[in-house]
Amino acid sequence: MSEPRGTEPPEGATQRLPVLEPRDAGHGDGLDGSGTPAGDAPPPASEAGGGGRAGRFWSARRVPAGIVALLLLGLTGLFLYDIVSVRAGRPGMYWRRELARQLAERPLDDTWVLVGAAVTAVLGLWLLSLALTPGLRDVLPMRRTHGDVRAGLHRDAAATALRDRAMEVAGVQSARVRVRRRRADVRAAAHFRDLDEVRTDLDAVLADAVHGLGLAKPPSLSVRVRRPGRKG
Repeated sequence: MSEPRGTEPPEGATQRLPVLEPRDAGHGDGLDGSGTPAGDAPPPASEAGGGGRAGRFWSARRVPAGIVALLLLGLTGLFLYDIVSVRAGRPGMYWRRELARQLAERPLDDTWVLVGAAVTAVLGLWLLSLALTPGLRDVLPMRRTHGDVRAGLHRDAAATALRDRAMEVAGVQSARVRVRRRRADVRAAAHFRDLDEVRTDLDAVLADAVHGLGLAKPPSLSVRVRRPGRKG
């Protein structure tokens, strides 16, 4: 029984959707509107041009900031208490009066004055270095393929991955890997095969492994192969 046109289909019944026909012959050949094959669509802009500069991660440095804040809070409270005490007619604290007298009487070339100035300068330089350097030296930044995503790889994890790849090379008995910011030091012991052949295979395998880590600045390889030492 056919349903009259112009009326709504009953609830629960399926309705056939219209089919879009190609507008021109180019679409029928598997091309999109821009003339590019439909299966070869260009990658997103974030992947084609990179996701931006992959800089080092900045450390929050909560412990040094907390220590400095507590020290400043204690000194400020101590000076404030002393000032209020002097305003109330009481004598100032002995240590403050003694410090003022020492600073007034001692010359600038006095040993203790120079020592205090040196300690203050070192503390100031330390605080400046904490404020101006990123920190988190153990985290290596990885390549950014998306602008809103940042990733990092710990040095120990990178060293473990390289050591596992080194152990896959025939002839390698043991391997030690230390990954730094700009270099990866590999020390391997080969109990059979020629050392030059083992080193050549290690260079090829580890170069591929370093590339596979996806680091923004891949470290250079330093590979050394030796015979294992005799027991006893």
